[in-house]
Amino acid sequence: MQNARTILSPVNADGIREKEAARSFVHVLADTSDRLAGVCTILEDRFAVAGERLDAEAKLSQVPAAIVIRADLRDVDNIAALKRRAGKLAKAKKRIFLLEHSSHVGISQAYALGATHVLSGTINRPKLLSALCDPANPSSAAPGGMSRSDNAVEAAATAVASMFTAVTLGQPLDIDGTKEAGRQIADRITERGLSEWLSTVRRHHEGTYQHCLLVTGLAIDFGLSLGVGRADLERLYSAAMFHDIGKAQIPLAILDKPGRLDAEERGLIETHPAAGHEFLKGHDKISPEILDAVRHHHEYLDGSGYPDALCAESIGDVVRILTISDIFAALIEHRHYKPTMPRAEAYDVLCGMSGKLEKALVTSFKEVALTR
Repeated sequence: MQNARTILSPVNADGIREKEAARSFVHVLADTSDRLAGVCTILEDRFAVAGERLDAEAKLSQVPAAIVIRADLRDVDNIAALKRRAGKLAKAKKRIFLLEHSSHVGISQAYALGATHVLSGTINRPKLLSALCDPANPSSAAPGGMSRSDNAVEAAATAVASMFTAVTLGQPLDIDGTKEAGRQIADRITERGLSEWLSTVRRHHEGTYQHCLLVTGLAIDFGLSLGVGRADLERLYSAAMFHDIGKAQIPLAILDKPGRLDAEERGLIETHPAAGHEFLKGHDKISPEILDAVRHHHEYLDGSGYPDALCAESIGDVVRILTISDIFAALIEHRHYKPTMPRAEAYDVLCGMSGKLEKALVTSFKEVALTR
């Protein structure tokens, strides 16, 4: 197995009909034989599996249900090999990247290469199988086998990843692209509702990227429920897309740390609103309202928030809406080290924050939290 370049399990083993086999066929790509064998071993008792090394000649002949890529994206040869396979990769419904060396840049690179799912850290069998077994929604199928739901999630995740990469590497920020992704989320939620957006995002993404997409969806639906106009809705989704951009300067090990942060780590996390504001303030296409929301989305009406300890009269409407959406998203997001809080319980937490959040807005948020 150490010298293997190609691993192939017969697609029609055990008398499976060809159509059924194609549906359960998973293709694995890896940059070493050990990594290839490791993934194939995990999958071969559940799926028909074919695998190949990235440095071998591409042998994918049929469209698989999913492609799993386990490779070091810091290696330019691996990136080049994946780009050569871009046409075939795009045909698979799911493209799952396993990144052992996770970073903002690595995750961004995975999305740029067409990832639909990115699983970071040590390979996790239950998470991988869960991603592969998640049923597709046939009613949302679009030409080419991609669902419109997945297209919206991919566009949004790519925008968030691109934004984080720009901060990390000091590159120009694609403001128009980020706002366009927010608009697509708004269209998606208007068409199919909030609940489907939340469940799709939680299936596909982890950590900070998941959080940004959840907050954006919640802020959009909150705005829609309040009947805001188009211009205000654009301010809301733009603020939500950009609100955590300052976290690009914080290591993923801290952002995605299981368990409680120590005082030093918490202090570092609390620098992100000011850092995001500092990064964005020189951009002409970022309005004062968006800058205000990025800097102040952790402020509370009683003055106990950060970074500026603002009080009620100093906190604008966009910030108040974004703060409620941000807190609720943090409560309901899926993390592998803790259970997902039910939406009703998360709403009860908001109701218990008397004096910190605007009571009338929390009341208005009830429908978003529980029924939409």
